[in-house]
Amino acid sequence: MRPETSDTGIEAGIEAAARTSSGGSAMHAEVIETHMSVLFFYGAHVLKVRKPVSYGFADFRDPEERRADCSREVELNRRLAPDVYVGTASVLVDDRTVEHAVVMRRLPPTRNLAAIVASGEDASAELELVAEVLARFHEGARRSPAISASATSDALWQRWQATEEELSRFIGTAVDGSDYRRLVSLAQRFLRGWGELFERRIATGRICDGHGDLQAADVFCLPDGPRLLDCLEFDDTLRHGDVLADAAFLVQDLERMGADAASRSFFDAYRRSSGTDQPEALLHFYVAARAHVRLLVECLRLEQGLQAPAPDPSRILAQALAHLEAAIPRLVLVGGLPGTGKSSLATWIGEQLGATVLSTDHERRTDPSAPRGPSPFGSGQYTYERRRGVYEQLLQRSAALLHDARSVVLDATWSNAEFRQLAAAVARSTSTTLVELECRCAPEERTRRILARHGVEAVESDATPAVADALAEVADPWPTAHVVDTSGPVDLTRKAVLEVLHAEMPGHAAPMQESGRGSGQKIS
Repeated sequence: MRPETSDTGIEAGIEAAARTSSGGSAMHAEVIETHMSVLFFYGAHVLKVRKPVSYGFADFRDPEERRADCSREVELNRRLAPDVYVGTASVLVDDRTVEHAVVMRRLPPTRNLAAIVASGEDASAELELVAEVLARFHEGARRSPAISASATSDALWQRWQATEEELSRFIGTAVDGSDYRRLVSLAQRFLRGWGELFERRIATGRICDGHGDLQAADVFCLPDGPRLLDCLEFDDTLRHGDVLADAAFLVQDLERMGADAASRSFFDAYRRSSGTDQPEALLHFYVAARAHVRLLVECLRLEQGLQAPAPDPSRILAQALAHLEAAIPRLVLVGGLPGTGKSSLATWIGEQLGATVLSTDHERRTDPSAPRGPSPFGSGQYTYERRRGVYEQLLQRSAALLHDARSVVLDATWSNAEFRQLAAAVARSTSTTLVELECRCAPEERTRRILARHGVEAVESDATPAVADALAEVADPWPTAHVVDTSGPVDLTRKAVLEVLHAEMPGHAAPMQESGRGSGQKIS
C-alpha cells in the first residue's frame, strides 16, 4: 500500500515547538525527517511527531492513533533510557491541538555510536558497555507463550512474506528481481530446514519482548553509561523475538556503515555478556532478516525523495544475500589421498566458515578399541569394517551439528563411493549444502609430504606412502567432486576454493564447468 498523507499541521508544529521553547518568540529548530517521523531539535529537547502515513505494517492517519503511539513510545523506551524520555505533549496552534508528540531530552550528537564509529575513534569500550546493557535488558525482559509465538519458523516466515508484499512494487526497479528471488528462496530454505533450532531457542527461554530496532544512531554512549533509544512501539509482535535477533539489528547497522570490525566486536561482546550459546548461523539469518526490512525502508525513503543519507537498496540486498548464504550450513567433504594437503585445507576451510572440522584420523585415535600403530592397507585399522565404522561415527557427529545449523568440514580420503553416499544422505536429511573437494598432487610430491610430516599431523595419521599407493589403486572415481590441485601456490588454491564454496550455494549462477565440477579440471 502506498503512503497516504493528510493535511494535519506538521509544518505548523515546527513553529509551535519553537514558540514553546522560547516563550512565544520564534527560534530556529533543526528538522530531521525519516520515512515515518519528523523530529524537531530545539534547545535542550527533541520533539518527535509521527507522519500521517499508512503502510502495511503501520497506519498513522488517525490522530488518535498517533496520540496513543506517542504514549506507547515513551512507556517502552523508558525501559532502556528512562531519563531521556520526558513524556508526551500536544502541539497547539491558536489553542487548538493539531498534533501529538514525544518529548525527549536532547543528547550530544557526537556521542551517538554512529558518529563515534564514523569518526574513527576506538569504540571497543563503548561497544562492550552497550553489549552488557543489552544482555542485562534481555535477561530481565518480559517473556510469555504469546511472545514466544512470534519466534517460531512459521511466524518468522509470515513476517518475511509481509515485508515481501510491501516490497513487491519495487522489485525489478529499485530492487534486482533475480537477486531478490534468490534471497527469498534462501530464507525459506533456512526456516524450513532448521525449524527445530527455532523451537529449541523458545524452549530454552531465548525469546523476549526486546528493543526491535536497535540502530547505531540511536545508541548514545554517555559518561554514566549507554542509552538505547527508539525501540519499535507500533507493533508488539515485531518487537518480540529471539535475543539474538535483537542484537542482530545493531550488527547489521554497523556492518551497513562499513564498520565490520565494530560489528564483530559488538557481537563478540554480546556473546560474552549474555553467557549463553549464540549460534553463528542464527546470527547470520537474523542479520539477513533485518537487512530485508531495511531494504524496504531504503525503498520507501527513495520513494519519498529522502536523500540524507542517500538510499542504497542494492547494497542492502547484497548484505542480506551474503548473510543468508553464510546462514545455510555446509557439509564440506575434503578428500584425497594421504599427502595431498587435505588436512591443511580442511583446517583452513573450517576457519573461513566458522565450521567444526572432524577427521577420520582423529576418530581412529580417540577410539579405544582401534588397533594402534601403522597397518598395511586392508588389515588392522584399514579393514573395510573398521573404515566404515569410523565414517559412520564421523557422520553421526556431523548430523548432530548440522541439525543445530552448524557447518561441518570432514577431513578424510573419501576414496570409497559408498561412504560418500552416506555423507550425501546426511546432507539431504539436514537440508544442508553438500560441497565435495578432492585434493590431488603428483605421486612423488605426495610421498615427499608424507615422509616430511611432523607435529600433530604425524601423531594423527598413521598413513604411509605404501598405504597411499594402495588407496590410489582401489579408489572409486569421484565425478561429483571439485578437483583441487594442491601443488601450486597456497593463496591461489585457497582463493579458488572460496569461489567454489560460494558457487555451491543454491541459486548461484556461476557455470559449474568453470569451477571444475565433474570435469576433472583443476582449480589452483
